[in-house]
Amino acid sequence: MLEKTKSAIHAALEAWRRAASVRHLRQSRPHVTRATLASGLARLGVAPGDTLFVHSSLKSLGYVEGGALAVISALQDAVGPQGTLLLPTYYLPGGTVRATCEMKDYVFDPRRHGTHMGRLPEAFLASGNIHRSIHPTHSVSAWGRHAVALTEAHHRAPSIFGMGSPWQRFIGCEHAKVLGLGISMGPVTFYHALEDAMGDAFPVPVWEADAKLLACLDHAGRRWEVPVRPFDQAVAQRRIDHASRDDLRDYFAREFDAAGLRVNGQVGDAASWCIPAQAFYAHLHQLASEHVTIYASAAQLAARPIGRA
Repeated sequence: MLEKTKSAIHAALEAWRRAASVRHLRQSRPHVTRATLASGLARLGVAPGDTLFVHSSLKSLGYVEGGALAVISALQDAVGPQGTLLLPTYYLPGGTVRATCEMKDYVFDPRRHGTHMGRLPEAFLASGNIHRSIHPTHSVSAWGRHAVALTEAHHRAPSIFGMGSPWQRFIGCEHAKVLGLGISMGPVTFYHALEDAMGDAFPVPVWEADAKLLACLDHAGRRWEVPVRPFDQAVAQRRIDHASRDDLRDYFAREFDAAGLRVNGQVGDAASWCIPAQAFYAHLHQLASEHVTIYASAAQLAARPIGRA
């Protein structure tokens, strides 16, 4: 009874906070339409038939008339009926992979568990015709032409981001692009695909030694045990998405600009970017061979000038 009361209070506070945020945006930020968003995406090079992996900050776009669903519609307009959208819909009730692995009796159930990734992924899950991968910490959702092929059997992959995961399949798609809507080069899960693919050859030991088996249910209610290796917390403290690593985020932005791989532009009120996935992956691999990764120290960045061929 107490837990239900706490949950109800939390839900009410969250609804109040979101309503207040919407009022503030409506009064203080430019008003943006679905058509305006679609035009901005086209200027970034997003085209019909593209497969987009979208990382986003909804509030950065300004006050969007129609809210998160209008953003999703604009993305669908941009890639068209032959295109595909992927969004991270991770569910991490512990807050981190490690903490979630330590939760007693945790079982991921896609039929009742939402996502902790924000309002746009939440709206995407609820928007219809969405396929969601089965994974206890890093479930991904997709819409469009390749949605089934990208999300199926994630729970059978040997690691979160490895072979058989949505990320590795995404890299193999024609016209695959990583899109950052109103975000820096920091919170981009795509980086981890290289870590899993390279395994022990990756220059930084980013994972803890032992994998945990976490339970999840598939859409039919069948139970699966899925191997999950937590990130090494000491290593994660120096990662590109950590608050202290402005230097690393700036380096990667300027490096991908210098390599001619990142297209920058405005979508709504948000500074945004787009990078072709295969070229993104290949350049990350090249950087790793030169000891520059999303964990690089200031000394390692200084030792490799930006734009070095």
